[in-house]
Parts: sequence; C-alpha cells; structure tokens
Amino acid sequence: MKKLWAGRFREKTSMIAESFTESISFDKLLWQYDIQGSIAHAKMLGKQRIIPRKDSEKIIRGLEDIAKEIAAGKFIFREDLEDIHMNIETALISKIGDVGRKLHTARSRNDQVALDLRLYIRSEVHEIISLMKTFQRTLLTSASKHLNALMPGYTHLQRAQPVLLSHHLLAYVEMLQRDVERFKTVYEGANQMPLGSCALAGTTLPVDREYVTQLLGFDGISRNSIDAVSDRDFAIDLLSASAVLIMHLSRLAEELILWSTEEFKFIELPDAFTTGSSIMPQKKNPDVAELIRGKTGRVYGNLIALLTVMKGLPLSYNRDLQEDKIPVFDTVDAVKSCLVVLNEMFPGIAFDTKRMRDTAGDAYSTATDIAEYLVKKGIPFRHAHEITGRIVLSCITQKKHLDELSLKELRTFSPLISFDIFPFLKPEESVRNRKSLGGTAPDEVKKQIKRLRKTVGSKK
Repeated sequence: MKKLWAGRFREKTSMIAESFTESISFDKLLWQYDIQGSIAHAKMLGKQRIIPRKDSEKIIRGLEDIAKEIAAGKFIFREDLEDIHMNIETALISKIGDVGRKLHTARSRNDQVALDLRLYIRSEVHEIISLMKTFQRTLLTSASKHLNALMPGYTHLQRAQPVLLSHHLLAYVEMLQRDVERFKTVYEGANQMPLGSCALAGTTLPVDREYVTQLLGFDGISRNSIDAVSDRDFAIDLLSASAVLIMHLSRLAEELILWSTEEFKFIELPDAFTTGSSIMPQKKNPDVAELIRGKTGRVYGNLIALLTVMKGLPLSYNRDLQEDKIPVFDTVDAVKSCLVVLNEMFPGIAFDTKRMRDTAGDAYSTATDIAEYLVKKGIPFRHAHEITGRIVLSCITQKKHLDELSLKELRTFSPLISFDIFPFLKPEESVRNRKSLGGTAPDEVKKQIKRLRKTVGSKK
C-alpha cells in the first residue's frame, strides 16, 4: 500500500526498515487517546471553517466507529502503517473516503503523539494515585487494628528501641503521601496541550488551540511549538516519581520478606500470595514480595533509559523519541501491578504480636530510656550516655537483661538512681513515654492515624 507520506520518495520502504521503525506493536495502546485527540481536532477544524462542518462531522462519526471496532477487538493493526496514527487515519480514509484525508490538516504526527502521550499519562496518573490512596487506607486499617502492639524498632538492622507496630506501618503511609504529592505534580506537568504546534513551527491556518484545550480538559497550553514537540519532561517526571514510589514499595517488600523468615517470625504471609518449592515440600516462599522488590530494578532502568534517549537530542523532534513509550508503558504496568497486589495481599498478613512483643525488650532496647532518666535527674546527656553504656556492658558480662539488675547494682553506676527507674526498663513504659510530636506513644499514634485518615480521605 502506498504510504500517506510517499509523494517525496522514488522507492518503496524496505521491509527490513518497516519492521525496524514500526511502533504499532506497542503504541496501539494509545488508540483511545489518539481518537480522542483527533475528534477534538476535527471539531476545531470545522468550527474554524478550515474544513466544512459537514466534513468535520463525517470525520467524527468515522472515528467513533473505529473506536467501537478497536474496543470490540475487530480492528486489525498493520505493521506496514508504522504507528497508531497512520493505522487510524488509513482506516478512516478507507471508511469515509477522501474526506478522511482532511483530518491531518494543521497538525503533524509530532504534536499528535505528544498529545496522545500526555492524555495517556494524565489518565494513568489518576489511577495510580487512586491505588496509592487505597493502599494507604489498607495500612491505616492495619495500624488501627494493631494500635498497641509492640515490636522492636531497628537502626542498622539491629534492635534499637521498642516502638508500636502501628507507628512502623504509619511510616509507609507517610512515604506514600509524599508519592501522592509527587504524582499530582506529574499530572500538572502532563496537563498541557501541545496540539497545534504541528511539526515544530506552528501553522499558517487559523486554528483555535484554546478551544482544543478546553475540549480535552487541559489546564494549560504549550507556549513554544519547538519545545512542545520535543519535550518529554512530563514522561521523565512520571518515571522519576514512579522510581521513588516503587523504592518505597520495595522497602516494605523487603521487610515483609525478612519478617516472614524463621529468624524473625513476625508475620505469616497469606498462602494465596506465596509459592512452594519444586524440591523442598516444607517451603513457603514470599515470591510476590520478592517480585515487587525485583520490579524496582526495571522501573529504575526505564528512568535511566529515557534520560539517556533525551540527553543528546537537538531540537526539535527526532525519531529517537519513539523510544519513550515502552519505558513509560512498562513502568505504569509495574507500579500499578505492585499496588494492586499489595492491596490484596496485605489484609491477609498475620502478625505474631506476641513474638514481636517478646523481642521488643531484647538487646537492651530500653537503654536510651535509662539515659533520659538520668538526664531528668540533672546529669548531662553525654555523661548519662556513658553511664548507661557501662550498665549495658555489665549486663552483657553477667548475661543479664536490664530489668534483672537490682537497685543496689544500678546505684553502683550512679547514686542518683532510685526505685523510680524500674518503669523505664519496661518496653511498654518506654513506648508510652515517647509523647513527642510524631513519636511512638499510643496517644500520639492515634493522633497520627486521625490526621492521616483526613489527609488520605475516604474511598469516595
């Protein structure tokens, strides 16, 4: 078949070149956005009398029919037509005749694909934010359920101080809230209308770009036609925000993997989200969590891939930009699938709160409480820290826990120590006393849950 752009060429395109340059195998995902943008463009052409209104209406009906065919799985995408734009335009011409050739008036595939990708990202960002908020609510529900459950808090993966499980879970709610805000910024960056920039220089025809912007629900309109067709910052912003999001999900996945081991025994993952071994019958493997952790590498790679594609491109459009879609599509699929599976898996996780409580007081985790007790007695913190360190060393030497020391033994380290120190040695009291803003005290965690529920909002 003769190419729509064949007028300049003496020879047919090589079959090898066609296969190498085609993008329909992946950009067909943009079909609904391509048709949406084309309908808006046709309406504008008719409104401005650039083409007759009856032609505009005929084009729109033809595009609507094509949309139904694609949605029903009846449309055949052809590799020899290169991309989604040429596939739809060729089908339109076949359906309504030469009138279909008027659709591409006052636009180029350069501004057309920029529009399609912005529409796609705008839609997907909305869905990703919704999934993040759902997972935040899932975590908040779990935090409320385990409000007073103790667990060891860690630094350097060493037991450090007792904290509430609910407080630990809320840390991920906070991370996700930052992710929500980042994706809102991505949405704002993508929500600028580029159509009308044409190939790079605009058009001599009396287009109404503001009208198209209004039809497509964009908040703004691109102000430089060269930048509009060559800009992929909005796609890089999506990949960047996704990299941070999946990093947070990977950290959670890593903890779920650790906590499910025999060494920790903090949780049991639901059978429906684990797998067995082909050789070891006793195994219950956290494959879902491991794949979340593994997909993080792909998302990072996609960000670097697009940054590398963009780094040496002269203005304006270059075919290199065809390579923007696979990283974007793959990243969107990865982060959405991770959020979907976490939303389904997390409510089925069984927390062994007794085991967590039993380990919360180990490894001298209330040592800081002793130091702060001594500070309240008037001892400078650095001196109090040293005294407490010697108390811990004595316990290690004697193979004792802190709460097994007698008052007599404790007073050998400081005469200011009295009976009122013993509550400070209990993990429950340690947690209860950490009432600083954002701390792990139950009353403070309740405030955090209340604040976050308001921030995250309801399911509506």
